[in-house]
Amino acid sequence: MLELRHLRSLLAIADAGKLSQAAERVHLTQSALSHQVRALEAHYGIELFRRTSVGLRYTAAGRRLLDLARQTLALVADAERDLGRLKGGSHGELRIALECHTCFDWLMPVMDAFRRRWPEVEVDLIAGFHSDPMALLRDEKAELVIGSQKPRGRDYVALPLFRFEILVVLPVEHRLRARRRLVVADLQGETLITYPVPEQRIDLIREVLAPAGIRLKRRTAELTIAILQLVASRRGIAALPNWGVKNYVDLDYVVAKRISAKGLWSDLYAIVPRAFAARPHIAEFVSIIRTECASALEGIELL
Repeated sequence: MLELRHLRSLLAIADAGKLSQAAERVHLTQSALSHQVRALEAHYGIELFRRTSVGLRYTAAGRRLLDLARQTLALVADAERDLGRLKGGSHGELRIALECHTCFDWLMPVMDAFRRRWPEVEVDLIAGFHSDPMALLRDEKAELVIGSQKPRGRDYVALPLFRFEILVVLPVEHRLRARRRLVVADLQGETLITYPVPEQRIDLIREVLAPAGIRLKRRTAELTIAILQLVASRRGIAALPNWGVKNYVDLDYVVAKRISAKGLWSDLYAIVPRAFAARPHIAEFVSIIRTECASALEGIELL
């Protein structure tokens, strides 16, 4: 018997391309997801996927069920949105603060899509640089923070968005420009250009430099473009998200390198007061971020 959970699984497999990643998205083990697929195939007596060297490929039957999943789950989302409106509690404001300033470019289309679906909710981005965006939540000046650090305690909930790789950004004439990837010792003696935030909030310092006992001279700038301009002008190096620097790398404005064999990765969350986490418009805002970013940003992994 076909159920909504099967449709969600089929959609996750299509988006991820691999059972292991799809299982994470629907909060199942890989074996449980495989069992779901086999049960569907047994029920209908037809193969839904073929395993190839490049991943899973849908058969004609699988594509038909995938079409059904896209149509049905969209209708379910519309109905749940309407039920949320009828229940109430989804009016008012959604004020958003950013911990990660490179989020700004991809957040604009997300906010536009949200406004079309929830016109009764006034959504706004809190302007300016915030050294402690969580304070805006505590002071009730914001309803949602996009950031990489999970809050402590039970007053706030971190809703998962996606993982991204942090790259070391260098001027195009830099001595390390020909390296395929860097090791921590390569950074000795450099000036690190960062946002004006405490060191414990800077992934490169917290996860790479501090454990190696390396301390770099530091210079700060509030805007991402200002950091990139300083790097391009050979004032130092930076560490920024892969999707945040891609256009500048493509234009040969700067170069970007992976740090270590596995790279430096960070997780991004939508952080809200616990009382807000179940509100339908909050859930949909998070869903829009995940959907938009999965299709628009290269090199990310949905959480």
